[in-house]
Amino acid sequence: MNSDLIEDYKSFLNNGKTERECVSRITEWAERSGFKNLYKTEKLVPGDKVYAQKMGKAIALFTVGSGNIEDGMNILGAHIDSPRLDVKQNPVYERDFIVYLNTHYYGGIKKYQWVTIPLAIHGVVCKKDGTVVNVNVGENEDDPVFVISDILPHLAQKQMKESASDFISGESLDLIIGSEKPKKKDEEKDDKKDEKDKVNAKKVILNLLKEKYGIEEGDFGSAELEIVPAGKARDLGFDRSLILAYGQDDRSCAYTSARALIESVPGVKTNCCICVDKEEIGSVGATGMESHFFENIVAELIARLPSGYSELSLRRCLANSSMLSSDVNAAFDPMNADLFDKANASFLSGGIVFNKYTGSRGKSGASDANPEFIARLRKLLDDNTVKYQMAELGKVDQGGGGTIAYLAAKYGMNVLDAGVSVLSMHAPWEITSREDITQAFNAYKAFLTLA
Repeated sequence: MNSDLIEDYKSFLNNGKTERECVSRITEWAERSGFKNLYKTEKLVPGDKVYAQKMGKAIALFTVGSGNIEDGMNILGAHIDSPRLDVKQNPVYERDFIVYLNTHYYGGIKKYQWVTIPLAIHGVVCKKDGTVVNVNVGENEDDPVFVISDILPHLAQKQMKESASDFISGESLDLIIGSEKPKKKDEEKDDKKDEKDKVNAKKVILNLLKEKYGIEEGDFGSAELEIVPAGKARDLGFDRSLILAYGQDDRSCAYTSARALIESVPGVKTNCCICVDKEEIGSVGATGMESHFFENIVAELIARLPSGYSELSLRRCLANSSMLSSDVNAAFDPMNADLFDKANASFLSGGIVFNKYTGSRGKSGASDANPEFIARLRKLLDDNTVKYQMAELGKVDQGGGGTIAYLAAKYGMNVLDAGVSVLSMHAPWEITSREDITQAFNAYKAFLTLA
């Protein structure tokens, strides 16, 4: 097991709780390793290493091989967004002496898991004068944290009879960010006389935001603020064999993919790692895999090669490429064993997971990898003594899930889902195995040598 890799992985999770933070970290890491900005590079030759960002929330890394780009690339593709709560554009309000931030949940969450736990605010506020204010509150020991309240059990008889999807509504997932003391009757009368000069708790909070960050209330309209669990990644268990952290779906795969690419030695094939946004809500938008970001950036790469750009070269490159869709799989849960086909389940510490098809029920939304491609990968990993397992997400009729695999497969390339097993997936705190992180990294490194 690679202890240095694991400690660096935990540091990546601690400092990459949003897409922007992940892209920033990967960019810094790449530049230290000799990667150059593709857009600032006029010509490329074999051995060159370049990267390109999209809106600070998606990134692609390339090492240029000595072979013909039309013969395709080896691609590692992961996503760097995770389920969370987003702050609405008109979010600050006060209700009966408590000040809240209004939120909208992002991705597939169990809403009840987000109440009564310490939460932090990460993101950016973009002001009209063009300045961008970075926000990160709740992670340092001397920072305040935030929370969503819940009903005490003594008064929860009605709540406890409702379904899990209903007893916490989306509109009640609002963050407590301040409060004031209730006023006595005579104080209320005085306040009514001087309503214009009244300083309530909301105004106090807004004044604090203006003092610390220079943020006005209207600036929330052009902000991107994400609510995430406060706290660091931790070793789990007396034997420290597991990792407990936020955002391991899919940053466990993004980290190991990016590190494998950055540490790889340019060979015959051009290698690529792409980390995209918005997978948890359908890979939509300009920074999601469904956009033309990947296709466009490969075109930019080809245009800088000695052979020059042509539409046919781009199409041949994409069609002849091989990709591991680096995304996580559900780990077998002994406490809920009836949800899994045990013979086709993935287990913590069982190694990287190959998932031939994802989708749901009748393979809806799956890309269904070709067996010839899987056979080549099996041999490659066996030759490199990498531990792997073959699995599905759960029992056929229980549900399912998707990845970015089908969006890459549309180009005609070979694509297979390959990632880390996760227990408590999409919860604020997810569980992975140190062994699986190590094996995923080893698998991705081996894949980048595929001829």
